[in-house]
Amino acid sequence: MSGDMFRLDGKRALVTGAGRGIGLAIARAYAECGAAVTLCARSRDEVEAAVADLHGQGLAADAMVVDVTDIPAFTALIETRPAFHVLVNNAGTNRPRPLSEITLEDYDLILGLNLRAAIFVLQAVTRRMVAEGIAGSVINMSSQMGHVGAANRSLYCASKWGLEGFAKAAAIELGQHAIRVNTICPTFIDTPLTRPYFEDPKFRDEVLSKIKLGRLGTVDDIIGAAVFLASDASGLMTGSALMLDGGWSAG
Repeated sequence: MSGDMFRLDGKRALVTGAGRGIGLAIARAYAECGAAVTLCARSRDEVEAAVADLHGQGLAADAMVVDVTDIPAFTALIETRPAFHVLVNNAGTNRPRPLSEITLEDYDLILGLNLRAAIFVLQAVTRRMVAEGIAGSVINMSSQMGHVGAANRSLYCASKWGLEGFAKAAAIELGQHAIRVNTICPTFIDTPLTRPYFEDPKFRDEVLSKIKLGRLGTVDDIIGAAVFLASDASGLMTGSALMLDGGWSAG
């Protein structure tokens, strides 16, 4: 099998939540594989610094500064650009709390970004794909928590289980347009967002006891899957969940 199957030359890719962590790592990997990458985030300083860094390496990248929960603003920006070939729906958040303590504000924050925004980001991007006849790939950044449950993560689990169902339904509708829709489902990844959680030794030990490979994930563990799903190497894969959970959901 030729390594060219994993190249992304000539493709335009949009990565949301690309200012840091997993999103930035994926955007960098896509650019290194030949794609022209648009880094989308609400944090102007972060994405513009990332784009400048990529330009310094001779890679093709630009910034889209917008809050993806502002659906009209996001859609308006998408309408000004050529259709993308790849979308990574990566923007997300969490606010762990016991079920008895969750609030309406928690619900609006977590479901609003992880599910509502993801749905309408996909809608806006794939409308352009269909209108321009672009065969493409949509990758929704889900979680192992879209396949299992966990204490203090009721809203997060709800958002990711919802995203899993949505991805399957979208794959059915968009298949006729040669647009594939899949999810990536990581375990706990060591990022600036998650690092504070692991300052609690009890929590860290509990998490590691469920990851059969015995370690936290890193952003590098996500890159290969993201490139695979964006590339022609996964040309027959749609409606699927790629588990990167170190065996957590195996039982």
